[in-house]
Formats: sequence, structure tokens, C-alpha cells
Amino acid sequence: MPEEQNLETQPENVKLEGKTLLLVDGSSYLYRAYHAMPDLRGPDGQPTGALYGIINMLRRMRKEVSAEYSACVFDAKGKTFRDDWYPEYKANRPPMPDDLSKQIEPIHVAVRALGWPLLMIDGVEADDVIGTLSRAAEARGMNVIVSTGDKDLAQLVTDHVTLINTMTNETLDRAGVVNKFGVPPERIVDYLSLIGDTVDNVPGVDKCGPKTAIKWLTQYGTLDDIVAHAGEIKGAVGDNLRRALDFLPMAKKLVTVETACDLTAHVSSIEASLASRPEARDELRDVFTRHGFKTWLREVEIADAVEGPQTDVQPAPEIDGGEREYDTVQTVEQLDAWLAKLDSAELTSFDTETTSLDPMVAKLVGLSVSVEAGRAAYIPVGHRGPDAPVQLPIDDVLAKLRPWLENSAKKKVGQHLKYDEQVLANYGIELAGVEHDTLLQSYVLESHRPHDMDNLALRHLGLKTIKYEDVAGKGASQIGFDEVPLDQASEYAAEDADITLRLHQALYPQVKAEAGIEHVYRTIEMPTSRVLRKIERNGVLIDAEKLRVQSDEIAKRLIELQDEAYTLAGGEFNLGSPKQIGQIFFEKLELPVIKKTPSGAPSTDEEVLQKLAEDYPLPKVLLEHRGLSKLKSTYTDKLPRMVNAQTGRVHTNYAQAVAVTGRLASNDPNLQNIPVRTAEGRRIREAFIAPPGRKLVSADYSQIELRIMAHISGDESLLRAFAGGEDIHRATASEVFGVTPLEVSNDQRRIAKVINFGLIYGMSSFGLASNLGITRDAAKLYIDRYFARYPGVANYMSETRESAKAKGYVETVFGRRLWLPEINGGNGPRRQAAERAAINAPMQGTAADLIKMSMIAVQDWIEQSNSKTLMIMQVHDELILEVPDEELSDVRKRLPELMCGVAKLKVPLVAEVGAGSSWEEAH
Repeated sequence: MPEEQNLETQPENVKLEGKTLLLVDGSSYLYRAYHAMPDLRGPDGQPTGALYGIINMLRRMRKEVSAEYSACVFDAKGKTFRDDWYPEYKANRPPMPDDLSKQIEPIHVAVRALGWPLLMIDGVEADDVIGTLSRAAEARGMNVIVSTGDKDLAQLVTDHVTLINTMTNETLDRAGVVNKFGVPPERIVDYLSLIGDTVDNVPGVDKCGPKTAIKWLTQYGTLDDIVAHAGEIKGAVGDNLRRALDFLPMAKKLVTVETACDLTAHVSSIEASLASRPEARDELRDVFTRHGFKTWLREVEIADAVEGPQTDVQPAPEIDGGEREYDTVQTVEQLDAWLAKLDSAELTSFDTETTSLDPMVAKLVGLSVSVEAGRAAYIPVGHRGPDAPVQLPIDDVLAKLRPWLENSAKKKVGQHLKYDEQVLANYGIELAGVEHDTLLQSYVLESHRPHDMDNLALRHLGLKTIKYEDVAGKGASQIGFDEVPLDQASEYAAEDADITLRLHQALYPQVKAEAGIEHVYRTIEMPTSRVLRKIERNGVLIDAEKLRVQSDEIAKRLIELQDEAYTLAGGEFNLGSPKQIGQIFFEKLELPVIKKTPSGAPSTDEEVLQKLAEDYPLPKVLLEHRGLSKLKSTYTDKLPRMVNAQTGRVHTNYAQAVAVTGRLASNDPNLQNIPVRTAEGRRIREAFIAPPGRKLVSADYSQIELRIMAHISGDESLLRAFAGGEDIHRATASEVFGVTPLEVSNDQRRIAKVINFGLIYGMSSFGLASNLGITRDAAKLYIDRYFARYPGVANYMSETRESAKAKGYVETVFGRRLWLPEINGGNGPRRQAAERAAINAPMQGTAADLIKMSMIAVQDWIEQSNSKTLMIMQVHDELILEVPDEELSDVRKRLPELMCGVAKLKVPLVAEVGAGSSWEEAH
């Protein structure tokens, strides 16, 4: 575009010299905002994270950057002139994530409502629009600020054009470009031509990275000079340069930002757009309301009331919501004053700050409390270092707090209170009066979303909280909380207690509004948290020597497998390198490509290896090597190192609010993924032992999900089979193959078992065919026969899919709500996955509810009977207890009664019990 066609069209009496033009590269920030923000959702369940990020950035920029003219530039849909030059341009880019594409139109609406001119020029990339406008403005004597995260635009930098990256607070003038890239702005195009651009699929010189490019440009000056001296450059990289000579002119053309695009047809709209405009408050109110941005909405309403319409709205502060008064308790008088507040409060928010994420070894650094929104206190007890603050002795503080902490009449709320309970237990304090947990409130309301406090505050309160990294740093330079300056520590900790109380006030009314959700929260999740704390603290005894012996044996087997793999591959290679494995599989051995990665390369993932291992020896060897390597690193090597020095036991952590179905997750160590189908996996279970005079008892629900399917679907044939105590797989085989149960062969029973379990996971005829090694027609015939014999199951599946699409969620038998955000809005595969989840989630979720209810019932019985039995593990549908020999008979009798009595379904529940000196022996 000639410069006269834009800013030159301003009236003669408008002087542009010295003015500032601010251009925001909206397209470069879209993905950054999408990935940087949590999975925020609006009231309608639609994604809003990228929208929030873009709005927040533009509002902050309006405040921080002074400019008379501005525009926000986005890429338009469709091809550009570069696609005509080079058809492979950007060919490797994956499609935009569905959750981001849904936000594009709301983002455009919001940008305009915020008063930002929005430019999208068909056939011209945002970079080229920005380049053209920058040069036009510079020619009129203006200063230009380009806000972008795109390194390509560094080529635009001059004495009057500066880049800023709003998300990283980076500023690039001429000196900044040299410092960042090692070359001045006028050499950026040459630099990019040499190194290439993988994002845009522009090849450079193979193996020429930034260091080599800088070296060549420093030595020869320009790309043309490098090309002229290409024959002099030695080594493999010199050969690569010479091979790239034919393409380098095109590479340079592709990475060069056009600065004279013909935008003639758009001149009038650009003229009208560039002058800064006030926000359109009515439109903003609609945007903020529709997408649930409560804090910003309040600001608009306040501005309307105080200033009238169309007044600039200031950026949201980091946290608001009324006056805040946080105390730092450093004297006995202050502590007594707060104790009086705690004693009279109906509900107190409570939190601890500690030295470790492992609650079994964590020491207290401080405690925080809040009794009303905006009022909180931090009590430091463990800050250290040369600048350690004045703080009350920890023993004195705990002595004064103990009566309140252990008083069940003094109701407490916290965020993940199980952790705080464990920490206090290290000091011999049994926290009582645990009434609410905001982590669990969020979990029962929205199991599919993040439940950490920062996300919850942003989502439900519209507040941006102080993050741990803000006060303690991150990475290698992170300090412990006991080293954080007291003023910062106090603000952070008191805010935690304050925000937790506010979250409870926002979340619990939503929980109470739904009877099923409140039932799950009150009678399942809250009591389960108490039981989990006991299980975690009990821990499990392991035979470390047995694991060490097994680890040595696995190490020897791994060497054998490695040598075998080298022989099969015809040479040595890195067995852990997908790239090298891919080269050997598909280039050297010419194995068939099963599927490809998102970048287009042949995949060598677990599924591919499993498929190839059916016909080829090397994939089979690699599978065994991978499995044993993981077993060794995760269990046989690691478990002995995880024995707690004080208890002599291993203590896992059960994450209660992770799986959307309600199932528990075990970590540090993960006790739920120990393989049981291999001999090596079963040997690991042999190392989980009972101490002398005790036995391990395992109780496992039998075929629980199939029984739940029978209950939910109400299918008469399934109900009859379970009621009669039949072998359900033999009964299914009888129905499908049209023979009597006595005539069912082992192969027919095997097929029926795959069908039974496969269909409740939404398995298609293709999946069944693949699993059984039969044709799709045969698989479809089996499925059709199954549904003909079990019409209740077919009806359940059809009705559940439709209900899930209408509501966006499914429910368990006990009222747990399982959200399926992609069942209507996802792309094809993701939508199909959501439909399969709609079928299975009620069964998995109900099974999760049942095992939690069993844990509660068993623990209650242990306590009420004054038993010395300990519940020590929960793995999927199995409970593992450590039982004194004298109680073994009673436990074996009572355990299945308790587990089968927690709920009455249309089919009988069955729990199978075993006992032994080790977990493997008991299972």
C-alpha cells in the first residue's frame, strides 16, 4: 500500500509528526492466551480462557501505552499471496483447537467493544498489514509500537518502530533486537532464511541453528554474501548450505514482511479505525455478562452509576471485592484477640503454610484464618534465616489453638483440608469440626474443570490471586516459604484463607441447590476425605530387599533385551528415541505405518508397537523393554527410597478431585497402576507385606460395572442372569450364539467377555473386530445379536446419548454429575469420545461412589468396634486392610457384608475376599 493511501488522507491541519501508532498483533496472541489461561468456562459452559486473556491484555495495554492511534490486527480466513508462492506454506500447522475457534468471534466482538479498531484484510496476513501501516506511519514522522509475540516482526524495528511483548513484558528496540537475536533488525530476514521457520513450514538450511546463522552473518555480512561464499564453508553444514541454495531465495521471500501492500480498497475503513475510541459500555456489559466476567461487569456498572455512560473502564485490579484487612499475628495479645474471634465465629476458614508438599514430613511455617470476607490473619511460627521476623514460639501457638482446632463444635472450611489435617497430625493434633472443603465443592459441581484456588477465584469470584511463585519464585531459584519475607508471606497466606471463605460463600449455595450434588458432597466426598487421611497415614509395609533383588534381575533382563533389539535392528540405537525407532521401523525395516503423529511423522507409540508386535519381533522386544524399564524406575528402584524414615512405611497420597468420574488417583507413589497381568508386576505386589502377627486382606467388588449396567439399563435378561448367580459371560455367550449355557465353548465365552466389557466402554464394531482379530462384519453381527438379546442395554445407550447431548452431562445412580463439554461442540473424534464417555461414565462413576461408600462404612465399623485393623490401600474397586491375626475371621466375615450393604441395587452386589502375608497372596 502506498503511504498516501492511509495516514496521508488525514486532513491537512492534523499533524501526525511525533504522534504514536499502537498496533496489536492479535493473531500472535490468540494461541498464547489460549494456552496461558486455565480452562475457563462461561455460564453456558463455553470456553472463555483465550477471550479473558485477550481482553485482560488489551485493557492493560490501554492503560500502560499512550497512543493517539491504534488498531488490533488479526489474520483473515483463507489463503494469502504466500500460498500462491509456496503451496506448502504453513502446511504442517494443525487445525485450530475447537475450544479456541469457538472464541474467535467473541474475541472480535470484545475487541471492538473495548474501543479497539479491528483490522482483518482478506488475502493479507496480519504481519503484512502491520508492516505496511508501520512504514506508512514512520514516513509521516510518527512513532510506532507493535505489540506482538512473533519474532518475524523484529525485522520492522527502526529508530521509530519498537516491539513490545505484552505477555512477557519484553521490549525490543534496535539494541534489544541485537541482544536477543545476535543480528541487527535489517539482518533478521537473512537470519530467518537460514534457520527456517518450522511453524510456517519454511525450510532453512538443515542443521543451521541460530549460532551458525549468527556466525555466518557476522563473518560474511548478508545472506547474498553467504551464498557467494558457499563453496568456502566446510563440513556437513556447508554441504547442507549448498543443497539449500536453490530454495534460499524463496525462503527469504516467505519470511520477509511486506511493507507496501495494496490496501486501497480498505483505506476508508482504516482511516476511520485508527483514531482511538472510547469503550462501548453497553456492548461491554453484554460481553462480560454473557461470558461470566463478574469483576469487569461490576466495574462497568459502577462506572455507569458514578460517571455516566461511555467513560473509560480501568483495568481490573489484581484482587478486589471490597475492603481487605489482613493482620500479621506476632504478639500474644494479637493471638488472644483472634482466638476470641474464632470462638465466636459460626464458620472459620483455615489454612496452613508449610515446608513441603509431602504432608507426612511437612513442618508448619504459619497458619492463616478468616472469619469474614476481607478479614484474615496470618500467624507465623516457622520463618527462618538471618532476617527472620519476630514470631511467637510454635509450641505456645499450638497450645493456645489446640482446644479450638480439636473442638468439633467449631466449624472449619478449607481448600483441600486433608493436607492441613495431615500436617497438624505431625504435631499430635486431630483437626475436628471439618465442615466444608471448597476443593470438594468445586469437584462435585464441575469435576471436569481445574479446582486449584487460583482458578476457582478467577472463575467464581472474578479475582486474580497472589500465586505461590509470586512470593517464592520459580524453578531452581525458588525459595522455601519459610524464607519468604514476612510481609509478602502474610499477604499471600491471609489471602488464601480469605479467598477460601469467599469461595465457600459462592460455591456452597450452588451445591445445596441440587439435592443429588449435595448428597454426593455431604455423604460421600466429605466423609471420604476423612477416611483417606487415615489410610494415607496408616501407610503400607514393603519388603525393600525383595524389591532390590527384583530390580537387579530386571536390569539383567533389560541388557538382554537391548542386545536382542540391536541384533534385530542390525545395529545399535537408542531404545528410548522415537525418532531413531521410526527410522529403523519405517526406513530400514520398511514396517507398515499404522498411524501418524500430529506433525505427520509415523508414530511409534504403545498402540502402534502392540499392533506391530503381532507380526514382527523387534516391536515385541521394545514393548517388553519399555514395560520393564517403567516397572524398574517407577517401582522396584523407587519404592524402597520412599519408605518414611519415622514410620518405616510407604505413604501414598490419594487425590480426590482429579478424575471426572469420581475415581481416586494415587500418587507419590502411584499404587493403582502396578501391572497385574505380568509376572513381574505380580512380584511387585509380593513386596507389599503384613508385619508379623498380621495378614493383608483384600476385598474386591466382582464385575461391578456390569452389575451397574444391569441396574441402570433394567434389562430383564441381565437382571435375571445376575439374580440367578450365573456366569455373566457364559450367559451372554449363550444369548449371542444361540446355544445353551452348557454348550458354550471357551472361545465363545472369551468373545462374550470382550463384548460385555467392550460395549460398556462404547466399543464399536471396528474396535471389537480389532480386539478379537475378526472381520468387521462378524463383529457387527455379534453386536447386533447382543443388542437383540439385551434390548434394555440398547435403549439405555440410545437414551443416555440423547440425554447427555441435551443436558451436557450424565449422572451416577447416587447423583454425581459428570460433565461432557465436548458432546455437542467437539470435533468429530472428540465428540465421539464424549458420546462413549456418556455411556460409560455413569457406570464408572457409580462404581467410584460405591467403593467410597464402602470405605466410609468399613472405617466406621473399625472405629466403632475398637478394632486394631487398619485400612491401608484403595485400588480401583478393591480395599486392602492390614488385620491382626486374632481379628482375621471377623474381618473376613464383616467386610463383604459391609461392602455389599452400602446400597441396594436391582442386582446383588458381590465382594470377594482373600487374605495372605502379601498383597499378591491376598488378591
